[in-house]
Amino acid sequence: MELSLIQNLNIFLQLIVAALLGGVIGIERSVAHKTAGMRTYALVSMSASLFIIISNVVTTQYIGITNFDPLRVASQVVVGIGFIGAGLIIFKRSKLRGLTTAAGLWMAAGIGMAVGYELYAIAVFVSALTIFIFTIMWIIEDKVKKNIKLDKKK
Repeated sequence: MELSLIQNLNIFLQLIVAALLGGVIGIERSVAHKTAGMRTYALVSMSASLFIIISNVVTTQYIGITNFDPLRVASQVVVGIGFIGAGLIIFKRSKLRGLTTAAGLWMAAGIGMAVGYELYAIAVFVSALTIFIFTIMWIIEDKVKKNIKLDKKK
C-alpha cells in the first residue's frame, strides 16, 4: 500500500514523538540509577508506536475480508521477538546488560514488519531514527550519567 506524503509525514512525526517521550522517561531512569536508560526507553516506545501504526495502516487494506486477519501473524512476531530479546538480557555481577540490544532487536522486527507490509518509507525513516538513538542518544545518555556521578562526588 502506497501512502501519501502527508500520511508518511504524519507517521514520521508520531514516531519522533514516541522516541522523544520514551527518551525523556529514560533520562529520569538514568538519573534514578536504573539499568534501562534513554536509548532503551526510546526504542521500546518507538517500537510500540511502529507496531500500532503498522496495524492501523494494514487493517484498512483488508476491510471487508472476514476470514483473513494479517495482524495475527504480526502479533506473533512481536511476541516471538520479545522472547528472543529476553534471551539477550544478561545479569552478571550486579550488572544488567543487553536491554538496549533487546530493544533494538524488537525495533528491527518492527522495521521488518513495515517492509513486509510494503511501508517502505516508514521502515527507512525508523531505521534512521533507530541509528540516531543508538549513536547520538548514547552520547547524551553518557554525559547525563557522568554529570550524575560528578554531582554525587560533591
